[in-house]
Amino acid sequence: MAFKFLTKRTATFAALTAISLSIAACGGGGTSTDTGADTGAATDAGTETAAAGDGITGDVLIDGSSTVFPVSEAMAEEFMAANSGANVTVGTSGTGGGFEKFCNGETDVSGASRPIEEDEIANCEANGIEFVEVEVATDALTVVVNPANDWATCLTVEELNTMWAPEAQGSVTNWNQIRPDFPDQEILLYGPGTDSGTFDYFTEVINGEGGASRGDYTASEDDNQLVQGVEGDSGAIAYFGFAYYVENQDQLTSVEIDGGNGCVAPSQEAVLSGDYTPLSRPLFMYFSTSSLAEKPQVAAFANFVLDPANKAFVEETGYVSLSDDQYAEQKAKVE
Repeated sequence: MAFKFLTKRTATFAALTAISLSIAACGGGGTSTDTGADTGAATDAGTETAAAGDGITGDVLIDGSSTVFPVSEAMAEEFMAANSGANVTVGTSGTGGGFEKFCNGETDVSGASRPIEEDEIANCEANGIEFVEVEVATDALTVVVNPANDWATCLTVEELNTMWAPEAQGSVTNWNQIRPDFPDQEILLYGPGTDSGTFDYFTEVINGEGGASRGDYTASEDDNQLVQGVEGDSGAIAYFGFAYYVENQDQLTSVEIDGGNGCVAPSQEAVLSGDYTPLSRPLFMYFSTSSLAEKPQVAAFANFVLDPANKAFVEETGYVSLSDDQYAEQKAKVE
């Protein structure tokens, strides 16, 4: 079965990595997330809003969350369209893997689908890396099933806990163990790996603070592989960022979540209203303060990301953009 690609901006994560590595190996030019896909009107809009940035040159190195990747990729492409001498590379090592590189001084920016943790802060401090945390979007973390699944239209937080709690490992294996009127069919679980901020967030809100997850599921840091897994079996279920559901909604069914006040479907509107709980969450970028101070291209990229005129590039991914006041608040942190 073929992969369902995240956005029309890119062919695959593998292709992105191959392009980045091949250019780096040759030692020439700059790296880019653009694989030649048509970015449509968004590119024209990005060029117009960032025209004042013409003349910016140099590299911006980004790694981290696959959930934040759609935002990072969109901003990178539009920033480079407006600044032909700038080269922005975006990797997807997961939130934890991204922080490891960031705190080792290997990157300028780290995308994260959860706040940085104490041990990661300590690692940054040990290496003399100071940073600024900014919010860039809000995600409706989405639970999805195969379209043939016509029973799990809404799940409660308690039912998700029954499915994903550590004690469920090896014992909760069929759908009728979640709810008696569900079919006697095997549950095939797919989810992010333990380096993922999405794993951390979902596990904490579903299994409790400091909680763990069952380990007998198919894990991947590449959310496209999770999409593929759910597509392949009627008993499958997974969770990942809303942008991945939006791009694959013809092949997947989203599950409504009952956080205690009735069933609510993931959507931008439900996030804005506060009704989609507890799976709404902020998405972050962490900027190295030394990169901001010493690399004009990084400071320019930060300003581009936090310019309300560019919020359409967030919204086209399916995530919820910040309000103008929130943009001003986040930009003040950088300044």
